[in-house]
Amino acid sequence: MAVRSFLLGLVAPALTLAATIPSQPTFYKDVLPVLQNRCQQCHRAGEAAPMSLITYKETRPWAKAIREAVITRKMPPWPADPHYGKFSNDRSLSRAEIDTLVAWTDGGAPEGDPADAPKPAHFVSGWGIHKPDIVFEMPNEFSVPAAGTIDYQYIVIPSGFTEDKWVQEVEARPGNRQVVHHMIAYIRPPGSHWLKDARPGIPFVPVKEENRDKRKHRRDEDNGGPPELLVGFAPGMPPGILPPGQAKLVQAGSDFVFQMHYTANGKPGTDRSRIGLVFAKEPPRERIYTAGASNEKFEIPAGDPNYEVESDITFQEPAKLVDMMPHMHLRGKDFVYTAYYPTGESEILLRVPKYDFSWQLFYYLREQKSLPAGTRLHCVAHFDNSPNNPANPDPTRAVRWGDQSWEEMMIGFFDVAIPTNKEPMDLFREKKPAKNSD
Repeated sequence: MAVRSFLLGLVAPALTLAATIPSQPTFYKDVLPVLQNRCQQCHRAGEAAPMSLITYKETRPWAKAIREAVITRKMPPWPADPHYGKFSNDRSLSRAEIDTLVAWTDGGAPEGDPADAPKPAHFVSGWGIHKPDIVFEMPNEFSVPAAGTIDYQYIVIPSGFTEDKWVQEVEARPGNRQVVHHMIAYIRPPGSHWLKDARPGIPFVPVKEENRDKRKHRRDEDNGGPPELLVGFAPGMPPGILPPGQAKLVQAGSDFVFQMHYTANGKPGTDRSRIGLVFAKEPPRERIYTAGASNEKFEIPAGDPNYEVESDITFQEPAKLVDMMPHMHLRGKDFVYTAYYPTGESEILLRVPKYDFSWQLFYYLREQKSLPAGTRLHCVAHFDNSPNNPANPDPTRAVRWGDQSWEEMMIGFFDVAIPTNKEPMDLFREKKPAKNSD
């Protein structure tokens, strides 16, 4: 009897799993719903993926490649460790979805009955957000040479806003993905002296000087550093879509500053990038602000396979953590965010064990986390500067902080939610002790 019970215990889960997978999946009934939910955001015309998976005719030639990609979990890309944190934008496939796609391929990838197809997924052409209320585009094309290093280009675009605007959704769209390595759109508030010498619409390169540490800095960043980050584009990065009641603030009279990083690819090209904004339909309860825990003072030795860099930032006031996005370059290996609470407890919030420069993702918490004042957000990154790293540009050289992809960065980006009447930098500005009136 015990043996029989044991065998039933082994067989029952297998039978349950088998019952969830059709005996012979077809494209329209079983595969297309998975593609709509997990793949088509990128795998459609004009998006980052190299092929479209909208129709059967488009998908059928890729059946074996799809099988391999989902078995190895290479696709959809989701490198977060499932043991830490729950995320609303988790792209990873369920076991049943994987088994359905595999069974479909193994069964000859049949088309099935078009009448079984779900309604087509709705996408706004050219955007991953809803139809933008307003679009800001570079006024002129920028010419990228076939070879050489291109300095970061900064392009100031006046918003023209005569009143404060709350942004619910925002997306950065490169005009030419072949030459745009990344782009960031900053908000420059009225009265800021950042990039004061730049003329609207004209690409600008800030003057570089050598300081005492013989490390380069931009003279135009000496006035308080760059303003608030609105949105960015990097390989694999989704658009910024905030839940109702939360939005980013663009003050009246602000400018947008596009930071453009172009990379030569062997042939000349042009680019004219843009951003699209969807405004909040009602005044938000909370303001979203992007910050980062970074460390610029490191030197990765030549050949080092596991060099560690740490960074910290401490919250002086309570806030809600919305999401996290680790950022490194080609030698990036892994990244961990840990919260150290004033109670003495700690918690790993996000672990990315296999960082991939080609998939730089924001990880949106399924339940935003309240962080009390005194919480220290600690980031630990490892870099592989050895010959065993196939993406390593040059394992024979030591590597320091720098803009270009063959240099390195270490930033633990994150978004926080705060009351709309709060000043964001008060979150991190150390409080001065009150003077004794005696």
